[in-house]
Amino acid sequence: MPSLHIHQDIRQSNTLPGWFYKSQDIFEEVKEKIFAATWLYAADANVLSEPINAFPTTLLPGVLNEPLVFTKDAESKTYCLSNVCTHRGKIIVENPGKNRMLTCGYHGRCFRLDGSFKSMPEFTAVENFPSPVDDLTKIPFEEWMGMLFVSLNPKAPFEEMTRPIRERLAWLPLDTLTFVPESSKDYYVNANWALYCDNYLEGFHIPFVHPALNQAIDFKQYNYEIFPYCNLQIGIAKEGEPCFEIPSGAQDYGKKVYGYYFWLFPNLMFNFYPWGLSLNVVEPLSHEKTLIRFRTYYFKDTSFDRESNQLDITELEDEAVVESVQKGLQSRFYKHGRFSPSQEQGVHHFHRLVAEFM
Repeated sequence: MPSLHIHQDIRQSNTLPGWFYKSQDIFEEVKEKIFAATWLYAADANVLSEPINAFPTTLLPGVLNEPLVFTKDAESKTYCLSNVCTHRGKIIVENPGKNRMLTCGYHGRCFRLDGSFKSMPEFTAVENFPSPVDDLTKIPFEEWMGMLFVSLNPKAPFEEMTRPIRERLAWLPLDTLTFVPESSKDYYVNANWALYCDNYLEGFHIPFVHPALNQAIDFKQYNYEIFPYCNLQIGIAKEGEPCFEIPSGAQDYGKKVYGYYFWLFPNLMFNFYPWGLSLNVVEPLSHEKTLIRFRTYYFKDTSFDRESNQLDITELEDEAVVESVQKGLQSRFYKHGRFSPSQEQGVHHFHRLVAEFM
């Protein structure tokens, strides 16, 4: 890979080079160096609503393609395990449901719900068996806000990466968030996943691209904050627009906050509104195609605010811009750009993290 360096001083820095967004070879490196080393949304915790249960899933289909299974034992303890049999590699759990043990349908090897080896037919003559390599690998996972997050090889603890979000919004009833499937939607974007993140990480484009959103927020008060593995954009509501009722003692008390837009490296966007959370999960499909999963969660006893109805319009406006940039980056004349120190701090932060992980 060519040299990838983003200057720590935004006033002197160039953006990521154009080749980063259009190279299949670079994308192959991104899979392991970024997505396998960070925390990814895997499922909602209610997929294991009862004990003695198993829920199979694939982490980042088409990219990481890692078969996993979440289990909950009789004591309601949850595990995340490799869903690949340690005998010959078959997928063990094909469908979600009640499972007192995990049994491979190929040759009958059995595992307990914590992943430990239990039994195997016709193996009595095998020496030094079983050993720890016959257990299913336990995968690091965390449960937060009723969701399950997984990392195959975490570079930093989940708690450390999400601490700024937890601390800033400690006054919100995050434990009451409930998924609303009828208000959730998937979008397919013909662009590199990182271009979608670039666009999200700055409000610079709002007056030019989002007329309705620009009418709702006070762009002059739009602000950015940078943390080690995440960053925050705060939109302040104009007079008459919906905003949070922030309690005294909270950091933002007295502000008319329209929305908290937290981004967690590399691909999670937590958009908090007075009615709840719009979680945007950015899942690369290839170096030039991306799936955006808009997942909507309500706070308890709140209704779906009119802002939610604007999310689809805003998303389509963003997609049009990002796809246009993807086309533009194919030019042999584009090399890289420069950052606005006042408006593109989040993009610079993202590019710094990309360079660090790569």
